[in-house]
Amino acid sequence: MKKPLPSAIQPPRRADRLLAWFCPPDLLEEMLGDLHEEFAYQAQLLGEKRARRRYWWEVLGFLRSCALRQHHSTTTLSFRIAMFKNYLKVAWRNLLRQKMYSAVKIGGFALGIAACLLIALFIRHELSYDRQYPDGERIYRVVAVFDDHGTIQKGVAFPAPMGPAMLDDFPEVEQASRLNTSELFGAGTGEVRPADRVQNQFERGLAWVDQAWLDMLQLPMVYGTREVALATPQSIVITRQIAEEYFPDQNPVGKQLIINNNEDQPFTIGGVIEDFPANSQFDFHFLMTMTGREFWQDEQTSWGSSNYTTFVKLRPSTDPEALAPKLTKGIMDKYVVPMMREEGVVDIEERVASGHLVLQPIADVHLYSDGIGDRTAHGDIQLVWIFGIIAGFILLIACINFINLSTAKSANRAMEVGLRKVVGSDRRALISQFLTESILFSVCSFVLGLLLAWSVLPYFNEMAGKALLFPWQAWWLVPVILGGALLVGTLAGLYPSFYLSSFQPIQVLKGSLRAGSRRAPLRNLLVVFQFTISIVLIIGTGIIYRQMHYILHKKLGFDKDQVVLIQGAQTLGDQTKTFKQELTGLSDVRSVTVSDFLPVSGMLRNGNTFFREGKQREEAGTPGQIWNVDEDYISTMGMHLLEGRNFSPELASDSQAVVINQAFAREMGLKQPLGQRITNGYLNLEIIGVVEDFHFESMRQAIEPLCLRLGNSPSVVAVKISSNELPRVLASIEGVWKNLLPYQPMRYTFLDEQFARMYDDVRRTGLIFTAFAGLAVVVACLGLFALAAFMTEQRAKEISIRLVLGASLQSIFRLLTQNFLGLVLLSLALAVPIAWYAMHRWLQNFAYPTELGWELFAGAGVAALLIALLTISYQALRAALTNPVDGLRSE
Repeated sequence: MKKPLPSAIQPPRRADRLLAWFCPPDLLEEMLGDLHEEFAYQAQLLGEKRARRRYWWEVLGFLRSCALRQHHSTTTLSFRIAMFKNYLKVAWRNLLRQKMYSAVKIGGFALGIAACLLIALFIRHELSYDRQYPDGERIYRVVAVFDDHGTIQKGVAFPAPMGPAMLDDFPEVEQASRLNTSELFGAGTGEVRPADRVQNQFERGLAWVDQAWLDMLQLPMVYGTREVALATPQSIVITRQIAEEYFPDQNPVGKQLIINNNEDQPFTIGGVIEDFPANSQFDFHFLMTMTGREFWQDEQTSWGSSNYTTFVKLRPSTDPEALAPKLTKGIMDKYVVPMMREEGVVDIEERVASGHLVLQPIADVHLYSDGIGDRTAHGDIQLVWIFGIIAGFILLIACINFINLSTAKSANRAMEVGLRKVVGSDRRALISQFLTESILFSVCSFVLGLLLAWSVLPYFNEMAGKALLFPWQAWWLVPVILGGALLVGTLAGLYPSFYLSSFQPIQVLKGSLRAGSRRAPLRNLLVVFQFTISIVLIIGTGIIYRQMHYILHKKLGFDKDQVVLIQGAQTLGDQTKTFKQELTGLSDVRSVTVSDFLPVSGMLRNGNTFFREGKQREEAGTPGQIWNVDEDYISTMGMHLLEGRNFSPELASDSQAVVINQAFAREMGLKQPLGQRITNGYLNLEIIGVVEDFHFESMRQAIEPLCLRLGNSPSVVAVKISSNELPRVLASIEGVWKNLLPYQPMRYTFLDEQFARMYDDVRRTGLIFTAFAGLAVVVACLGLFALAAFMTEQRAKEISIRLVLGASLQSIFRLLTQNFLGLVLLSLALAVPIAWYAMHRWLQNFAYPTELGWELFAGAGVAALLIALLTISYQALRAALTNPVDGLRSE
């Protein structure tokens, strides 16, 4: 056993420093350990002087080894760099030599990448809604879920005292706030002007909120103090955009606004907030305070009227799922049940058991509000998933094109692979070469795809109804693009690389691979996959457009054509009747009605629960709408009176009368409705007529019970015109308007346009679906065209021999097309059940869906066959018409 050296006897330090300077760091510690151990042994055996000489000799020997290692490392690095340059050079030459195949590879990839980028921007925008608020993860919207005779309903309208009660009774709730956007309360839209002007301007985005709403969302302020901006009665907060429009280059805090010509109650500006971003569910410009506001006597303390959306901010570490049942029980037991008992409701237990509260994260409101009647434009998480899947399929189809063409062209490169192996190339080098080519194609495709996406983004925005911007300055763009190019290039090139590098030199040099190049089960399988997806998208596009056509041309129960809607008429005040009378006197006007309740989305609604008079204690109520209309409403809207009569202004009793729709009579079980009396707990009404059911909401939901009563709702005047000369009629109407309101421009739209806007989301879905379905078909056909060209090239000699032996043009055409058409037919057989299931699920979103007729599927199949036939016909005909001599001379 070696003894440790005395501390005075140590190896030469200069030798150690020389070794440390010359030796790679990863080897130094091991070498020094060995040298020091050997020096200790030699010092004991031979003495210190001889041990030192031997130590120097050993160090010098190690220096040679280190030099060889460094040289080998440097040589290896240089060799790898040289090989990589060679790979790039070969890849670039192949790209230029095979222009058509390169164009298909790069073009197909670029189209797929552009589609993915556009849809990724859309999805990123949709998923980013309402994530900008501080402590946003603790802010929730209260949602009621209840069972309405077997149908699950959801709603966000609650009584005014709901928010304060939650804040007072539940310590888990840190803040509670309320929001009211109903036109019934003067929110939504209005005519606005500064107090020192006379010209009104129409504005959207009016909302009633309380001070706590500002505090909860912590909205950034431009002017004023957030904590007191809405603390005083008749205060209002406006956005930066409105402040710059009405008070340019000024601090507007303290200035006054007049809304809807109500000069008796001006609003004082208490603050200016930053504009809400595009990815916010709140599209407000005027936030009117609810401090000191009561819309009718005891409205703010009554639990019998539900008009407010309630938001809560929970304390840290509070579990919303555990809190929701406590909220349900606490609110029901303390407030709702006593109110029901006071009103004499008999089925209290059944009602309480049928509903409960849930807390919806504010970031989920935009995409997860399907079926919640909040009358706000939202996104749809299903649409996000659908578009994401489509983008993935398009990119996958593009990758399949790359793999198919790479493997198909393998026969042309088999000789190259064989020769490289004969001269010493190993499989690893060949894989590196082909992966380099794949990545080069991918990088070119990503660059082209990026430019394509940027150039068509404006058109995509128009289709999607968005204002997306290309994130050129985002820090993640370059890493994502480079990473994506490397990832896609590597994944798409793996199979061709391993396939090509697996060729045996002896088989290649004998030419045995060329014969088998046409037999490619995997390639056929991928072609089937491409066209299956393409046919599914074609069928989906057809069904979406059929549903859209069905909606816009279905019998609605009212006449939406030739009806002009004059909005903002509430500013006429007492002159509303005069305006109506003068319009009625115009020769081109058939009838006029004044009502905010119109059968299109975005208009006023008023939900109630109805009972047969005297039956409140015996039966469950019937939820329905009650609309305030005048005596000319039914005729102006072109509705059909099935029983009874219309309202008559000469009969004073008609102020307590209603005309119901068929759904109301059906749901309430009224077989002989005329003369029956109903009540909503406040009004006792007599049924004097029944109108045919008409659609007044989107066809995603069934027609609800509805009753019409004489009442005042003066914001919209609907004019039924009898002339096709619209410019002349509108000029006459505007002349009457200017005589009464010279300082307010007339604002109008058409009922049929409003109706069409109800289905903007369906129309946009159809446009986007069609665009990307067409893109998928184009990408698939590019691959099919290139494959057909390759197969024709591979069979050039066979075709020439057949032509020499007398084969007809038809037989050659059939020879080259029958295999591809068989693959398309197989794709059709696979696509039909997939498309039927997917579109059947989509149509379930509509209460009145179109039929899934067989002709749609047959048409899609014929279209796919024709597209495939046209794609490959050029190559087939070109081969059949080629001079056989040229084919026999070809290699």
